[in-house]
Amino acid sequence: MAVQKLQVGLAGLGRVGKLHAINFLQKTPRAQLVAAFTPDPAEITWGRVNLEPHGVTLYTNYDEMLKHPGLQAVAIGTATSVHAEETIKAIEQDLHVLCEKPLSTDVEVCRAVVQAAKKKPHLKVMCGFSRRFDDSYRDAHAKMEQGLIGRPAIIRSQTCDKFDPSGFYVEYAAWSGGVFVDMSVHDIDLSLWFFGDEVLPKSISAHGITAVQPELKKYNDYDNAVGIVEFWNGKIAYYYCSRMMAAGQEDTTEIIGTEGKLTVNGNPQRNFVNLYHNGGITREIPHNFMGRFSPAFVQEANDFTAACLDNTPLPMKLSNAVKAVEIGSYLQEALVSGKQIHFDEIGRRIEKAQL
Repeated sequence: MAVQKLQVGLAGLGRVGKLHAINFLQKTPRAQLVAAFTPDPAEITWGRVNLEPHGVTLYTNYDEMLKHPGLQAVAIGTATSVHAEETIKAIEQDLHVLCEKPLSTDVEVCRAVVQAAKKKPHLKVMCGFSRRFDDSYRDAHAKMEQGLIGRPAIIRSQTCDKFDPSGFYVEYAAWSGGVFVDMSVHDIDLSLWFFGDEVLPKSISAHGITAVQPELKKYNDYDNAVGIVEFWNGKIAYYYCSRMMAAGQEDTTEIIGTEGKLTVNGNPQRNFVNLYHNGGITREIPHNFMGRFSPAFVQEANDFTAACLDNTPLPMKLSNAVKAVEIGSYLQEALVSGKQIHFDEIGRRIEKAQL
């Protein structure tokens, strides 16, 4: 009997879209990439060279791609501004969806996606938080579940990009939702994973600076920011995000418990090579998030495919994607306003008296 393969269409052939394309095409044995959409002429050219020879049909209209014969699922790697619209359209066409984070920078729009998915419970709709598919984070989570660090109480997690002098991230800030929604949303999602989906913020505060890209101020954004979320269950999360790292990508996490702690990527390294020379010992680190998390994206594609074909549960709740953006938005508000935000024990925002 022939092996059933999930028929996948891809939306977007930009930086992340290309990564998904190669993963579904070459590294996901139970999936077959059959279609790809992009309105960008340069990306279409790339697709003609890298995808068409493998039988992938290219589209410049998303709605037309959704009608591709036999299509079963869509992976969405387009601009954040259209993630939600494209996800809902795919759901309405009875297609499974893997959407890049975030679903939207607008919390209400994120909720609309969740509501659309609830109407089609037979579909698998997942927002891709890649760190949940990383071997090291999965190992750390398993060790925490085994009780090896006691009760987890503090998380310190950072997403730090290598400095890009081109100005790309300045223009990107116009629609990214800000550093906490765009970058720290990964770290926030880790908090929900390690602390539990049910955690509710008690207070949120944040501070930031523009150390190397003052042009970000016109978008009320920063190139370095620190945020603290105090949760009602006696846990605290500390987030740091930066776009000015000199050496490369530095995404690290500490989970501190009552009897020990776990660190993930505490000493970043690209591989296991050390160069010994007369100036000392040099170890390279990844230049960007793809250098650090490429294997996680592969695992993500395979886990999503298995869930669709085998009708097994997804590894994360879609509602967590909403909660991560919501907390990120509050952090961004606290960052811009300079004010701490408070919540009651059921998650409702409250205003504290200024003494």
